[in-house]
Amino acid sequence: MSQRAVRADSGQKQLRPGLSAHVECTVGGADTAEAMRSGDVAVLATPRLLALCEEASCRALEGALSPGRTSVATRVQFDHLAPAAVGDTVTAEATLVKVEGRRLVFTVSATLDTAARAGLVGAGRLTRVVVDRDAFLMKAGGPPRP
Repeated sequence: MSQRAVRADSGQKQLRPGLSAHVECTVGGADTAEAMRSGDVAVLATPRLLALCEEASCRALEGALSPGRTSVATRVQFDHLAPAAVGDTVTAEATLVKVEGRRLVFTVSATLDTAARAGLVGAGRLTRVVVDRDAFLMKAGGPPRP
């Protein structure tokens, strides 16, 4: 899948509702349900679509977290509404709508805009939690990041 990430201007280096970003991609053979073994059709796989939305949420946070901090997804509520074929370009967008301490709630959506058809491919909510990167990696049994 070829991708081009576009970061929206957040203005400030702090967590606040309104931070957003979008990521565009062109569906390739490796992105299909067949290739990901999540189905038997050659269209954009739901796990790949979710990963694209998650990438947009991470990009929305770029520059907004303190050094040594990162965020991890803890909850996804998502509806995959329409297929996207190989060669289609899909745009995923994430917008931070709620900050509750370390918990960050995003709305996410993915759209398709081609000459043949356009519309909503998927939509939902994604919750991330801000964590200390090294402590999280140690908890997972891995070494801290250099």
